Amino acid sequence: MRTMTYADAIDDAIAQKMSKDPNIIYLGEDVQMLRLNLFSRFGSEKIINTPISESAFLGAGVTAAMAGLRPIVEIMLIDFIGVAIDALLNHAAKNEFFSGNQWQVPLVVRASCGGGYGDGGQHEQTLWGWLAHIPGLWIAVPSNPADAGGLMTASIEHDGPVVYLEHKLLAEYFRDYLGSGGRSNQDYNVPRDGEQGRIPDKWTPIPFGKASIKKEGSDISIVSLGVGVHRSLEASKRLEEQNVSAEVIDLRTVAPLDTSTICESVSKTGRLLVVDEDYKQFGLSGEIAAIVLENSIHFQYGRVCTEQSIPYSHQQEIQILPSTQRIIDSALGLMNKQL
Repeated sequence: MRTMTYADAIDDAIAQKMSKDPNIIYLGEDVQMLRLNLFSRFGSEKIINTPISESAFLGAGVTAAMAGLRPIVEIMLIDFIGVAIDALLNHAAKNEFFSGNQWQVPLVVRASCGGGYGDGGQHEQTLWGWLAHIPGLWIAVPSNPADAGGLMTASIEHDGPVVYLEHKLLAEYFRDYLGSGGRSNQDYNVPRDGEQGRIPDKWTPIPFGKASIKKEGSDISIVSLGVGVHRSLEASKRLEEQNVSAEVIDLRTVAPLDTSTICESVSKTGRLLVVDEDYKQFGLSGEIAAIVLENSIHFQYGRVCTEQSIPYSHQQEIQILPSTQRIIDSALGLMNKQL
């Protein structure tokens, strides 16, 4: 076992796969600088800088995957996927289905996501609910270094397109950057447990669609992903001081979704709180509620989500995004409702 940061664990898993598979390439804007360890090891033929044109290099990634390579395409911020969505929506996600399984697109789209540091609604979205809405796409959102490397390994091995999202507040190199520009005294409301942790010497894939129960409880089920897992765990500690036992579930992947773990937990607790940094309307939080209802489970339901476009002002955005205090308040509200 080793100790490694969240972002380094991702790169380490990529390096282990690249050292064994000559078909893996990595491309994106400034990746020879951003992924310097990979570049110094594998060179410019494998770690490829691209022009600032997401539609061009994501499209190139789709065709490279169809031609037999296994590209990893880095989109610097998931918000920028909007200018390249055609490559995912109409090509990568549909080619295997439309070709009768004759064409596969083993593509990984790696992107940072998430807010809470004062960069505005065009740079801080998560969008995993929107992307998971597209049939054929798999969506991974790890919350800690061990899951980050294991899910990246699984993403590379998958024979279809995967969107792999790393939350900026968990990635050390983003936190270093965010600490500049007058932000060094800001509280990002993120417990630091997810930024560094023990990882295996050799990466093995973590199955998609398999959630992790981070803390067992009997009174309420709190379901989250990414940074929300750490805020939920912190909230669960404070809830225990008020004699509330919260079970915390880390989804790890949005598509496919581990519905059985969710339903088993809610059947036990009778209460479900979804903590989702993505938008509230027509998203993951509503989908989870629908799934539990379809399984004929009687429960009380609440959600802590992002309910509008994220404002640029940090003082305003912290009122919009899910926080530990919002989770606590919502959980206590559910506890006061009759089952």
